[in-house]
Amino acid sequence: MTDAQHYAVIVVGTGAGGGTIAHRLAPTGKRILLLERGDYLPRERDNWDSTAVFVKGKYRAPEFWFDKHGNQFPPEVNYYVGGNTKFYGAALFRMRPEDFGELRHHDGISPAWPLSYEELEPYYTQAEHLYLVHGRHGEDPTEGPTSAQYAYPPVQHEPRIEQLSHDLEKQGLHPFHLPIGVNLTQDDRGRATHTSACIRCDRVDGFPCLVGAKSDAQVICVDPALEHDNVEMVTHADVRRLETDATGRSVTSVVATVGNGGGEGSTVEFSADIVVIACGAVNSAVLLLRSANDRHPRGLANSSDVVGRHYMRHNNLALMAVSKEPNDTRFQKTLALHDWYLGSDDWEYPLGGIQMLGKSDSEQIHGEAPRWAGAVSPDMPFEVLAHHAVDFWLCGEDLPAPDNRVTLDRDGGIHLALDEKNNIAGLNHLRHKLQGMLSHLGMYEHHLLSRSIYLHKGMPIGATAHQAGTVRFGRDPADSALDVDCKAHDLDNLYVVDTSFFPSIGAVNPSLTAIANALRVGDRIADRLR
Repeated sequence: MTDAQHYAVIVVGTGAGGGTIAHRLAPTGKRILLLERGDYLPRERDNWDSTAVFVKGKYRAPEFWFDKHGNQFPPEVNYYVGGNTKFYGAALFRMRPEDFGELRHHDGISPAWPLSYEELEPYYTQAEHLYLVHGRHGEDPTEGPTSAQYAYPPVQHEPRIEQLSHDLEKQGLHPFHLPIGVNLTQDDRGRATHTSACIRCDRVDGFPCLVGAKSDAQVICVDPALEHDNVEMVTHADVRRLETDATGRSVTSVVATVGNGGGEGSTVEFSADIVVIACGAVNSAVLLLRSANDRHPRGLANSSDVVGRHYMRHNNLALMAVSKEPNDTRFQKTLALHDWYLGSDDWEYPLGGIQMLGKSDSEQIHGEAPRWAGAVSPDMPFEVLAHHAVDFWLCGEDLPAPDNRVTLDRDGGIHLALDEKNNIAGLNHLRHKLQGMLSHLGMYEHHLLSRSIYLHKGMPIGATAHQAGTVRFGRDPADSALDVDCKAHDLDNLYVVDTSFFPSIGAVNPSLTAIANALRVGDRIADRLR
């Protein structure tokens, strides 16, 4: 290994955690290396093609994992600069203050974090400003205190969603503008101005943004970080293991297979004073398990035997209602509802939240057709159905269970054991609440159809976009892998900053919490580098 390959910090992964912490550390002037398994996402027309993205899964990683029965399934993972944020819907919610404490659910306990909402709050504000989040604090009665308003006004509702908001209010509810990260400038009617990067199209949710207007980690953090002379990135770098010194207390080298994306690569070793892992909850656990050695026989950072355990991915439903009036909305992802987040008048346990999805189109509906047989009127053509579609995302909390876990087989195959029925009663109640309101919302009450193609063709285990919890942080090394600053208890220079560190997942999209935490941990590492 040459001096040229030694860095102050190596960051493995460039998504919400890795990309953000690189951005935070770039101004330190210290030598920083980003290792990214993939390459930049190709800019092409298929970025915005429903058949390519959803039906054919063109950009999904061509790999298979195994479920607890040994059956193969294709996970919803994308290996590109920016990670899964290239495809996320950019819904950037804060977790509720109650999510940081112990919460009793129907099927068990959601454990408390070793960190309070108040401690993370300043970083939530910084994350919202960095990722150009549009919203309005104060509309959602379940949100916690905020130190500053969003830097950008909410994305205005289009007429059909504005009507939906009014109809929800007539039911005594509190709909609010969904906080979303887009580079949008609106005129007084909510239209994109001629200088706006975002054009308010119908491709924000689940599609990569062809014009770079969605606040993904590549656009917001990685590209600006690489403008610093002290920051480098190697793409097509598949990190295979981490080596430690003889004491087992320090990572001494990062071993990667580096290629050009066209086939076999060569093995290259890099070293750094500090190593940050941000590969996603499954792959970060895999890397730590695969790096087992004599000092760490169960894998790095795993003296507690929690690495790979407590996998969570939210209990989700993607649903399409049918409006009695046409829905001409294009940018539909502007509204959310949290009135039953912590419970309801007829259910004492948390239900979760409802938010709008990106607008479904006729191609997506054609893809769903075999699963909808008999559920829709035969005299309503797909194109008409798409024109009347109103799309909802229901999100309930998944609970951390030690047997929901990531393991490796002898051949290095990734196995993901998951109880798909864990704590789904609240989500079922939430669906019932929505179903019962449809007639009051100008929709056909018997048409609430599952958009399973959005949820990875109806395979819940394959819907890994909200993965979390496999390298949890805590104060006690006996039941956590990381300390409160996300440094491994067992090693002096290893950090994990993706959603692996979550001890619980709440019922909102996890990206903003991962981003805020990466900013927080970045400050700790910057102090250490000084």
